[in-house]
Amino acid sequence: MGTVLFVCVENSFRSQIAEAYFNRFAPEGWRAVSAGLTPAERVHPNAVRLMLEEGIDISHKKPQLLTREMQEAADIAVIVCSGALCPILYTERVEEWNMPDPARMPLEEARKVRDAIKKKVLELIERIKLERV
Repeated sequence: MGTVLFVCVENSFRSQIAEAYFNRFAPEGWRAVSAGLTPAERVHPNAVRLMLEEGIDISHKKPQLLTREMQEAADIAVIVCSGALCPILYTERVEEWNMPDPARMPLEEARKVRDAIKKKVLELIERIKLERV
């Protein structure tokens, strides 16, 4: 099974959204997990709200700490955050998406970040499918 690891600082918004979209549309034999450098207590309420608009419930998710084992087990790691706090990953294939932090944005602006993440996830899935041919 292939694994995509989505990483950001708190694992409460961007990486949770990316994981949820990937797992919703994942190619056969693939799954996603997400983690953060300094995990928050809970998934951000606006992330839950924005994903419910998409018919995906992430209210049960819990932010988790990024471990070396997770990185080594991942086939692809995606850093969804931007800035100096973003991690350095020990995964052979790493992508950086540099998504702005929607945590303090008004809901309309955060929705644009969610939509940008969805677009990037769907593009990643298409590339994975092409590589399997």
